[in-house]
Amino acid sequence: ELAAMDAAGVRGVRFNFVKRLVDAAPRDDFLRIAERISRLGWHVVVYFEAADLEELIPFLKSMPARIVVDHMGRPDIGKGVEHEDFQRFVTLLDEVDTIWTKVTCPERLSLSGPPGYDDVVPFAAALVERFTDRVLWGTDWPHPNMKSHMPDDGKLVDFIPRIATNTDTQQALLVDNPMRLYWEK
Repeated sequence: ELAAMDAAGVRGVRFNFVKRLVDAAPRDDFLRIAERISRLGWHVVVYFEAADLEELIPFLKSMPARIVVDHMGRPDIGKGVEHEDFQRFVTLLDEVDTIWTKVTCPERLSLSGPPGYDDVVPFAAALVERFTDRVLWGTDWPHPNMKSHMPDDGKLVDFIPRIATNTDTQQALLVDNPMRLYWEK
């Protein structure tokens, strides 16, 4: 079944650890899945809240597949980029070169809100600058579970040059990195 999915273009699975959205499941179950998909070159997308990262680090470091962290690890924007929660995430990326991140969802993270989601820029820009070869961008369309507002995807595209400030970085974020992650084979 996995071989058929691979032939159809599937390249990863998502594990959700956001406690308000899902019940806990045995981590060994996730590791078994990761082991099976890693043989196909797939990756695991992980979704969690920044406050839960510390307890997840040993598990993430044991993952036998490449990892892509959703939404920059959902930092608490109000705490700032120097806060230990965000710095813990940066340190994890420094230590484990098989962990990537999506610099997505300013609309979910921002306290200042649209149109520019200005308070999220320092977080995304820091990750893009430091981990240029392991960042991905996307809109999160169709924006499931958004309660505050429906974002303008055009404004989300306008976010790109604010976090990837030159053409080489934009090329990595939008073209080179997705090509390596999804179509490396």
